[in-house]
Amino acid sequence: MTDGRSSDMQDQLAALIPNLRAFARSVCGNADHADDLVQETLVKAWRYRASFAAGSNMKAWLFTILRNAYISERRKRKYEVHDHDGLLSQQLSVKGEQPGHMDLLDFSKAFETLPHDQREALLLIGAEGFSYEDAALMCGCAVGTIKSRVNRARAKLTEIMGIEEAVEFGAEDFSHPTVRSVSGG
Repeated sequence: MTDGRSSDMQDQLAALIPNLRAFARSVCGNADHADDLVQETLVKAWRYRASFAAGSNMKAWLFTILRNAYISERRKRKYEVHDHDGLLSQQLSVKGEQPGHMDLLDFSKAFETLPHDQREALLLIGAEGFSYEDAALMCGCAVGTIKSRVNRARAKLTEIMGIEEAVEFGAEDFSHPTVRSVSGG
């Protein structure tokens, strides 16, 4: 674009700012937000000025840019939570990694003390998520035998680790098969 055409486009853009502001305010309902939208629209229009066809309706082109910017912004913000006073963020916390790591070490030690058949049954049912029937087929024993081995393994682990309730594991998600099977859920 030559300097004369750039200057002409600048003048046209500047002349349409009041229209853009009015449209942006009607779209979003907030003056500050509307000004931000107008600014974003003008930046995009200037960046892509080469794509504007001379002689076409600049006002319609700018309104389309503004509308698309607003819609894109709404899509992005759909999953955001507004926390102006910081109350929500104060409620968030992250547990330290050390206790979880130590719990896992304790569990590993306790797990190694179980007899092989109980470890195998607990791994198949709890860690791998197999049904009792499938585990029984793999181990070549009755379903009741697998259920008994898993039950004895759970009982022995809770005894060794001194656990009375599943909450003592420190895990938040007891839906995970390993935690559910070890905790008796």
